[in-house]
Amino acid sequence: MHVHMTGSEWFDSRPGGLNRYFESLFSALRDDETGPVTASAFGDPIPGGTSWSPTGKSLPARIAASRVHPPEVSRAGRSNTLIDSHFALYGNSRTTLERRTNVITHFQGPWAAESKMAGARDMRIRAKFLLEKSIYSRSDAFVVLCQRFKDVIVGDYGIDPDIVEIIPGGVDLERFAFAEPETSAPVVVCARRLERRMGIDVLINAWPEILRAEPDARLFIVGKGTYEDELRALVTRMSLDKSITFEGRVSDARLNELYRMATVTAIPSLALEGFGLIALESLASGRPPVVTDCGGLPDTVVALDPSLVVPIGDADALAARIVGVFNGIGPTAKECRVHAETFAWDRIAARHRELYASLF
Repeated sequence: MHVHMTGSEWFDSRPGGLNRYFESLFSALRDDETGPVTASAFGDPIPGGTSWSPTGKSLPARIAASRVHPPEVSRAGRSNTLIDSHFALYGNSRTTLERRTNVITHFQGPWAAESKMAGARDMRIRAKFLLEKSIYSRSDAFVVLCQRFKDVIVGDYGIDPDIVEIIPGGVDLERFAFAEPETSAPVVVCARRLERRMGIDVLINAWPEILRAEPDARLFIVGKGTYEDELRALVTRMSLDKSITFEGRVSDARLNELYRMATVTAIPSLALEGFGLIALESLASGRPPVVTDCGGLPDTVVALDPSLVVPIGDADALAARIVGVFNGIGPTAKECRVHAETFAWDRIAARHRELYASLF
């Protein structure tokens, strides 16, 4: 059996949770030596992967480019190949469309619903939904990261629940190294795409209450996105510029440095959160994440400390729980790391191998 994974972009070409997940899973499968695995996406590939083309092309050009698979796939033979698709639009080659291969689709979230939240027009949203539904109808199995997304793909897209497998995301325990907390002023790190649905405005609105409890606290916001200007304006309007820093897009080295500085991390998502890899990265570094009860985010922490989950959009609850961590209420750094180890990528890769084998 030859597994060929298809993604959106390689992480270094476009950082983001979906691309981190795709690349990390490929690395784990590539290194486990259980069977051949290849992967294609746009941008600069990691060792063993291939690129359809540089990023920046139009959507039709990207769809056309992604229909070409590397020679290893052809040599393996259609009946002995499994396509593991991580983004519905890409990787659906003629081989796939003719149903001569087994196809697994990773449902990372409803593309149409995400567009709706971003303010797209109804006609565009409807077109995206119908395209998604058509592509999903050609899949033999699905992987979702949490029960809530299984409910979405079954309820909204009419997928048979028996072919939907829940497999959580993983974390690179070497990339995100454990460190004991530094003894300094309280620090909060929020690493997110700066989009409206990420709820960073809720965290900013919670910040004055946090400052009342800890006047020396600092907040570092990591990431870029379409909502950045509004968030910066909100910080200025609330006169919080001295205690809130926008880091922009950062390297893994800088992100690790910020984690070492952090007392706690915050993930205040409002909607469509499939899992929360960033929460696992925080835990691997030894820092407790305060998360909202959104999608699969609670799955990252409930077995460690359910009190780290706060209601969606509740600035007061978010502030109170962050201050609680400042005051030592919550898991220790070592407890966070031990919990993160249960999500090691080799464990997650093994579960994928079991699913692949079940289709042959």
